[in-house]
Amino acid sequence: MFNLFSRGPAAGQLSAADAIKLVADDEMVLIDVRDINEVNQTGRAEGAIHIPLMMLRFQADPRNPDFNKALDVNKKVGVYCATGARSGMAAQMLGQLGFTDVHNIGGLQSWYAAGGKITR
Repeated sequence: MFNLFSRGPAAGQLSAADAIKLVADDEMVLIDVRDINEVNQTGRAEGAIHIPLMMLRFQADPRNPDFNKALDVNKKVGVYCATGARSGMAAQMLGQLGFTDVHNIGGLQSWYAAGGKITR
């Protein structure tokens, strides 16, 4: 599908069940891109790091002094939000920043429905 706003590679789809296993095996970094109020209300997926979408460009750019050391451009990355829309934007942004294996996991509810634990 042609997207006028896409400048990086399209995000791959990965099931929440597959993501749960990859995170547990330390084969994937999982990023929660929701805002802090959402995280405080619902918790986050076990093993996820929280980087709000508005801060992602700073914390995911290896050239930026605010780069989050938990990230690795060469490691598989999964992103999720509440419904999958913001995580889709985040996945595209990560691709633009040089991340090579990025997957939109969708929403936190998908993670939970697939048996993933939620931490508060």
